[in-house]
Amino acid sequence: MKPRTNKRRSHGKPRHAATYAPAPRSSSRHARKSPLVGVLLVMLAGLLFVGMLVGLGQCTAPESAPKNAEYVSPYDWSSLERTGDRLAYRPGGSLKSQVGVDVSDHQGFIDWNAVAADGIDFAFVRIGNRGYTQGGLSADARFDENVRGAQAAGLQTGAYFFSQAVNTAEAVEEAEFVLAQLNGRALELPVAFDHEPVADPNGRANNLDKGTLTAAAIAFCERLEAAGYKTMIYGNNGDMARYDRTALGNRPIWFAEYDAAVPRARFDFALWQYTNGGTVAGISTSVDLNLRMTEAL
Repeated sequence: MKPRTNKRRSHGKPRHAATYAPAPRSSSRHARKSPLVGVLLVMLAGLLFVGMLVGLGQCTAPESAPKNAEYVSPYDWSSLERTGDRLAYRPGGSLKSQVGVDVSDHQGFIDWNAVAADGIDFAFVRIGNRGYTQGGLSADARFDENVRGAQAAGLQTGAYFFSQAVNTAEAVEEAEFVLAQLNGRALELPVAFDHEPVADPNGRANNLDKGTLTAAAIAFCERLEAAGYKTMIYGNNGDMARYDRTALGNRPIWFAEYDAAVPRARFDFALWQYTNGGTVAGISTSVDLNLRMTEAL
């Protein structure tokens, strides 16, 4: 498994054009013999006009547009501790996290007892995937073996499905496929909907619009929830930007970002997949490691 800009409307002050008509000639003997009075009257009129413009500007100048509220993470990342490739979140010195793996048949045979003995608390196991060109559904060759082994070793276990659905009908088909593979098996953790664009330009689901992708995710999750399973949405910053996150409701997010000192998500998440190069006893290949925020998931 594996990052919008808001334009602020500018408000300019209106331009005011002033025109002056020449003063009519006066036949007044006093006006002819007292040019200073005329000059003073013109100056006074000018001052009054300037004052009027200033006052008008003060009355009509728009207030500054409010700034967009900054996202504030619910986590204090200064409390993140690292030991080798393992992370721990300890706000106030109290442990509020667990470390887990996510695996597929790419990891080959896994000794789950050795995994548990190496400090791993939970596992997400791939159930299967939809092909990204032809669209066929396939079960992960080691799903049943992995989910049984992880649960037998005492690990809390969830699952994920790699979707390439292009509409809600295919998403529901994928959910039905997942339910058939689970065959009523209880899971301690959610089933994740993992929909990503692929490197192949012929990827059938690479260019879904936001509305279609969001509707597909909701359809997948609702079918599984109706069967009694919890659900979540997986993705990195780019993947999550493809969704209408508000429409996804309060379903938790499994956020992917590798090799970052702290996660740079601008949204809340419950699980952080922080590396794809982890080393765990009992697994012969590199493996994804995840930090689970225990008070969120």
